[in-house]
Amino acid sequence: MEVVVYVGDKIRRLRDRRAITQEELAEKAKITVAALSRIERNNAEPRPSTRKRLAEALGVDPAELVE
Repeated sequence: MEVVVYVGDKIRRLRDRRAITQEELAEKAKITVAALSRIERNNAEPRPSTRKRLAEALGVDPAELVE
């Protein structure tokens, strides 16, 4: 059975571990809070460029978000 890991779930866990708000992460990644909220709820898939900015803001390799 294949296990599906959503990018939004991973981003939310990383953000929670770093104890930063959605507002703080959105500002660092230069996206709106609404966009980040949709991504974290898995209602939107971030573009590669957005995924890269989110990863940089979280201090991880972009590949880690999709593993």
